[in-house]
Amino acid sequence: MIILGLILLIIGAVAGISILWTIGIILVAIGLVLWVLGAVGHAVGGRRHYY
Repeated sequence: MIILGLILLIIGAVAGISILWTIGIILVAIGLVLWVLGAVGHAVGGRRHYY
């Protein structure tokens, strides 16, 4: 999810499409939250670790 968000951020910045930039930021933020929750030991979506 983080990688997809970064790809959308890059495409949105290069092409000048603001909706891709916004979606990219949202995906990166959600990915980071899930990654942190998984790293501290909370079960995320039924999984002990979220990669």
